[in-house]
Amino acid sequence: MEQLRVLELYSGIGGMHYALTESSVPAEVVAAVDVNTTANEIYKHNFPNTLLLPKTIEGMTLNDFNKLDFDMILMSPPCQPFTRIGLQGDVSDPRTKSFLYILELLPRLNKLPRFILLENVKGFETSSARDALIKTLKECEYSFQELMVSPTSLGIPNSRLRYFLIAKASTGSLSFQTTSEILEGFPKTSSSDATGTPTISNTHSASLSSNMSDNKDIIYKLETAQDLERKRSQNSEESIRRLQDFLEEEGQETDMDHYLLPPKTLLRYAMLMDIVSPTCRRSVCFTKGFSTKYLHKAAVPGPGKQSKCSCSGQTHQSSGVVTCFLCSATVNEVRRERPQLGLSEANPERHFVLFVLYYVN
Repeated sequence: MEQLRVLELYSGIGGMHYALTESSVPAEVVAAVDVNTTANEIYKHNFPNTLLLPKTIEGMTLNDFNKLDFDMILMSPPCQPFTRIGLQGDVSDPRTKSFLYILELLPRLNKLPRFILLENVKGFETSSARDALIKTLKECEYSFQELMVSPTSLGIPNSRLRYFLIAKASTGSLSFQTTSEILEGFPKTSSSDATGTPTISNTHSASLSSNMSDNKDIIYKLETAQDLERKRSQNSEESIRRLQDFLEEEGQETDMDHYLLPPKTLLRYAMLMDIVSPTCRRSVCFTKGFSTKYLHKAAVPGPGKQSKCSCSGQTHQSSGVVTCFLCSATVNEVRRERPQLGLSEANPERHFVLFVLYYVN
């Protein structure tokens, strides 16, 4: 296979470039385009020999694209207009403008790229932007396949469901039988499956909380029994590797305190965190939007005063230390558990953290 000339749009820090390199496909990224100055500095560090264009995509003319003479486009357009916890502005969101500009230019290029690979968040598959993409690909006579896959589909212990589209120009067909359905898993190629039938994987479901041992299972206030069962199922899925396979070995000089969450953070948010152990086969990702939508913020009143918890509406008598922790535990509950946990009288806040960690490890 001859070397492909690749154009990387929305290049960020170079994630797609790195994946392309790891794939061993003979290819050269002839140009990368991104307007984010911080991301561009990191990209330059990662790929110092690649032409990086620090400009908006709309600032590039049709002639600019034609001069690059590329065979493939890699792109991950801004996801904010489509994410499930956002405003879902779709094509009316200004951040979609550059993507629509690409679709407008594509049929007018001197030479259509042979391949297009696009990635985005769950939510893109139901958007008007996706409909515009499919319409353009059909008009340009591309064969294509849409996928909804997660790293767990490849045995990686991380749930991060994403939309992918791979398209090939009409001069050839993809190496597997395409379907108009959005596949939930990777299709088998014709070389590995004579029928070319796509395979469906259901291992991408996201978990919400932490791993529990058989004799210490608790159900958090924000999850259901089904959530707990799903976590158990994921941790017993042997096709997915354990987190410990991806962790660096601790050196004698490693200062782990630098990476640990402070007790104050655990005290407030542990019940909302996805706490896992090295032997778990699952983990989840979240962005800064998580803190504004899901984290419970409650002030602690003085001793003897009552306050209403915003997560349940229940009224609690304050000890002056912890009023309510998502209606899950109070300092008094910690004190009741103290003999079992072997805790002393001092520092009830720290005891509360230990109380939480005792039940999630």
